[in-house]
Amino acid sequence: MKTITIAIDGYSSTGKSTLAKQLAKHLNYIYVDTGAMYRAVTLFAMQNGYIDYDFFDKQTLINSVPSIKLNFKFNAELGFAEMYLNDVNVEKEIRTIEVSNFVSRVAEISQVRAKLVEQQQEMGKNKAIVMDGRDIGTVVFPDAELKIFMTASPETRAQRRYDELQAKGDDVTYEEVLKNVEERDYIDTHRDDSPLVIANDAIEIDNSYLDKEEQFKAVLELVEEVMNS
Repeated sequence: MKTITIAIDGYSSTGKSTLAKQLAKHLNYIYVDTGAMYRAVTLFAMQNGYIDYDFFDKQTLINSVPSIKLNFKFNAELGFAEMYLNDVNVEKEIRTIEVSNFVSRVAEISQVRAKLVEQQQEMGKNKAIVMDGRDIGTVVFPDAELKIFMTASPETRAQRRYDELQAKGDDVTYEEVLKNVEERDYIDTHRDDSPLVIANDAIEIDNSYLDKEEQFKAVLELVEEVMNS
């Protein structure tokens, strides 16, 4: 079977990372969560006082981009790579609702996207990679052999995200999470630089009524078909 690049795009909280991790583990491929990279830059902006609910100092963040070091380190106990920001493990910090509230605003900055896309393309230059995000099949790897676009209703995605945050002990309401999902959808699909769109050759999967195993099996069949073609 040939080695391929698998690009998984889609709306927030559609389970892109879960699916990508499953595929990477099964295929023994590298997995890259590009959303974690944008979340780490967002956390950096928050920690340094560049962004809050009533202001956003974009230029200072842009000026700081060259000094932001991002890398993944594999955690054998967890079975996946964790995000490190300037050599500090921030995997837990970047998954909060606060970071979620700001990440789409940071991700629409062209200078931030350019830096991260360059890193992502370098990571995948040898193929054998599963990468998920918003612009993987359209910008990062437009020639990927398999492109998946994942979607589900906003209400379904908000419930999944709410349940996940509740399980972690975060004090949030469903209404707050739904608002965040809808706001991120709007920003992601309306930004000038690399908006969230379905690539012409992507296969769309609505997983509103699929569980994780059903989804994995369906996509694995697509992967094997491409690898054997």
